[in-house]
Amino acid sequence: MDDPSGGQIALYIVLGLAVLFVVIGLIRAVRIVPQATAIIVERLGRYSRTLDAGLHLLIPFVDRVRAGVDLREQVVSFPPQPVITSDNLVVSIDTVIYFQVTEPKNAVYEIANYITGIEQLTVTTLRNVVGSMDLEQTLTSRDQINGQLRGVLDEATGRWGVRVNRVELKSIDPPDSIKGSMEQQMRAERDRRATILTAEGVKQSQILTAEGEKQAAILRAEGSAQSAILNAEGEARAILQVFDAVHRGDADPKLLAYQYLQVLPKIAQSPSSKMWFLPSELSGALGAFAKGFAGGDDAGGVFGSSRPAGESPLGDDLPPSTLTDPAEALAEAKRESAAATADATSAGNLSGRPFDAGAELGQRPGAGAAPLRPTSDPAPSLQKPEDSTPE
Repeated sequence: MDDPSGGQIALYIVLGLAVLFVVIGLIRAVRIVPQATAIIVERLGRYSRTLDAGLHLLIPFVDRVRAGVDLREQVVSFPPQPVITSDNLVVSIDTVIYFQVTEPKNAVYEIANYITGIEQLTVTTLRNVVGSMDLEQTLTSRDQINGQLRGVLDEATGRWGVRVNRVELKSIDPPDSIKGSMEQQMRAERDRRATILTAEGVKQSQILTAEGEKQAAILRAEGSAQSAILNAEGEARAILQVFDAVHRGDADPKLLAYQYLQVLPKIAQSPSSKMWFLPSELSGALGAFAKGFAGGDDAGGVFGSSRPAGESPLGDDLPPSTLTDPAEALAEAKRESAAATADATSAGNLSGRPFDAGAELGQRPGAGAAPLRPTSDPAPSLQKPEDSTPE
């Protein structure tokens, strides 16, 4: 007779196995897919369907999950690859690939490992592109290299269900010797630019300085011209006023002779006068001066006057003046004339030529002697005011 306790134990074991089978079946039948993830499901070893994000039920022990594919954009950085340029220089290029799986089925069934395929395809394409460029073009044509790499990769990975979004070159490292040469070239180029800029600055500075000096010279010349014009106008007005005063005063020979004798010592004392002239007949001038002060009517020549006797020499509208005694004035004039003659003789001896009174004091034709003007200090004219014309 069988033991009833052993049969119960066997029943419990069978029930437990059944419950465990049901639990495992439920676990395998229910599949929750996260967002941005795709799951490839095979039924009896063949592709069945692709599960998107959400809750899905599978047939236990019939349906099987082959692989899960990440649908987000991925970034893969590949190690530096040695590449030879067209001028036989080896450079190390580090690349970064941005790609995204668009067809999970193709990414699983068309290629075993699409990341490795992308890496190898990038290396070979990079060598082909860079191999047709020299170092200078490689360093300055990053955008061109990126565009060519992206075009080749996108065409090759399209059948894998992968889309390459971007290809970037992180670094292009030439050899150390080439780096030193490039640094020297860059330094020389910067020095050349600095020299050119300095020369341009000096040129502009000189041009501005020359323009300033030109304008300053023009303004100074204009100022000098205006000053000369104003001085000439002032002198002309002064001459006209003196000429008008002489005409209104009607100066007689006595006043003119006395003024002339007073000017002679000043001519000799002037430091700028190297040579000066005496009248052709000094005694004749002194005689005319004496006759003029004596009141004689025969003091003609250059000191003659046509004014009637008894009429005031300065006109009726001018106040009377007090004159010096004629004898004292004559003696003072002789002394000043003798002193002027002695100064002229000493000046001629110092200049290396003896003073010759006959040569220097030549007799001029005519009844009277007319004094000549010096070269540096002009003397007043002894002609009558009516005969002289202002400049």
